[in-house]
Amino acid sequence: MASAVTHAFFSLALGKAFAREEMPWRFWIFAIGCSVLPDIDVVGFSFGMQYGDIFGHRGFFHSLFFAFLLSMSVIGLGCKGYGKFSRPWWGLFFFLLTSAHGVLDALTDGGWGVAFFSPFDTTRYFFPWRPLKISPLGLEGFFSPWGREVILCEMIWVWAPSILLVAVVRGGRKIPCQRLLR
Repeated sequence: MASAVTHAFFSLALGKAFAREEMPWRFWIFAIGCSVLPDIDVVGFSFGMQYGDIFGHRGFFHSLFFAFLLSMSVIGLGCKGYGKFSRPWWGLFFFLLTSAHGVLDALTDGGWGVAFFSPFDTTRYFFPWRPLKISPLGLEGFFSPWGREVILCEMIWVWAPSILLVAVVRGGRKIPCQRLLR
């Protein structure tokens, strides 16, 4: 899997690119939550869940269906009464954040792949190009030479493009539309 730090970083960058105005702190909590929540499935290891099970790591909780359920839950339950943050298109934003978790994991060089279409199809998928190193699961491994190597790799392949995305989107918003049409 990509590290939780990178999933959270990506959610903050996407939020900064997507939001046209300042968003309340609750929005950012939901954004980070949607980006890291799919890894709740690692808790299953403690209860005897196998990696390849439907609720095993990178199974149902990494699927597009789960991303849809989570995004609708956030919008339906968590955003009522929050004005600009309760607009229907924010559901798409939270869906993209949750889906991006599986996409980043499918770009790693380890594991069994991601069950994007679970529970309807439990086939696990990787992308043909996998530049990200798989992150260690525990804190001990994260603060090791392996963990440092993972973060450096993620800084190159996820963090830098994320920062570039924010800069391009924010910079593009400052250009008046009439200038673009000339």
